[in-house]
Amino acid sequence: MESIIIAELKNTIPSNPGEYSVCGQISGSIRKQTRNGNPYYEVELCDSSGSIKLKAWQDSIAFSQAESLKGSEWVRIRGHWSSNEYGLDARDWQLSTLGAEEIADVLAGTEETKLKQEEDYNYIQSRCEALSDPRFRSICTKFLERFGDRFKRSAGARNLHHARRGGLTEHVAQMIRSAEGICSAYTNLNRDLLVSGILFHDCGKMWENTFPKDGFTMPYDFRAELTGHISIGAEIVNSLWRETESEAGEEWKMMEPSNEKARIHLVHLILSHHGKIEYGSPVLPKTPEAIILHHIDNIDAKIEMIYQGYEEQEPLSQEVLSKVWALETNIVRPLEKYGTSADQIEPNDN
Repeated sequence: MESIIIAELKNTIPSNPGEYSVCGQISGSIRKQTRNGNPYYEVELCDSSGSIKLKAWQDSIAFSQAESLKGSEWVRIRGHWSSNEYGLDARDWQLSTLGAEEIADVLAGTEETKLKQEEDYNYIQSRCEALSDPRFRSICTKFLERFGDRFKRSAGARNLHHARRGGLTEHVAQMIRSAEGICSAYTNLNRDLLVSGILFHDCGKMWENTFPKDGFTMPYDFRAELTGHISIGAEIVNSLWRETESEAGEEWKMMEPSNEKARIHLVHLILSHHGKIEYGSPVLPKTPEAIILHHIDNIDAKIEMIYQGYEEQEPLSQEVLSKVWALETNIVRPLEKYGTSADQIEPNDN
């Protein structure tokens, strides 16, 4: 029986149902009832590439196994996989416990994922080290030195986009790439401020959407629940700025624009990046860099969601797939590049 990761499972099953096994960590097992009152369990499995929910129906082996699950167990799930109007489904599935070496392999992720996220992190690091303004360069590099490990294992969101271990790194790296292109077109933008703002805009998600070192079960942090990632991000920047300013001493005092003005502009990017008050921003974007950051953030999130939708949503026709909730519409497959057939297009082809 072929063993594949969750992302591959989501991509494979709609066109090629069959017997597969997948390894990961149980993040939840909830007892529910059908409309007829019959009990079943909804079991969620996570790995480095994403998560999937399975139903364990009454009188099945999986049902009796799901009854004893507490969450956080490391398992292999075997079954016959197919897709229906509700998404992926597994028939006659059952689970077995993973050993220590198998757990370590699942935690490490695929070689492709590890390489991609390592390249993204190195890119972020290199762009921060290349900043011209020594103040922005100092706090960005200090942030990565202090929080780099936590940053690498955080997700871009809990559910909607980049909702996986390392997703925040991927999101930030792609946003910086976009910013570099936009700054080349709009040369009056403050590139140092924009890149710094992108690094810090979601840094509060290191508490809101982070994973533990030894698992894929994302906890709920009370500080994140009470204050939110925007407030945490502003707090981190203010703390790092004050600390670095104190260490720099006289060196920073003669710089223009002033330290205080530079700090406030950076904090504004964090506070305004959701774009609207009703979306959680305390203030609206009021500078060119704040407007650009908001739109880059929105673009990258939506591009991630639509490509994920191509893999997961129910086909309504050859070209149309069912509605992606966050995009508020059915989605349509993209036009192939000139000279490329549809079956040659990869999910993240650019």
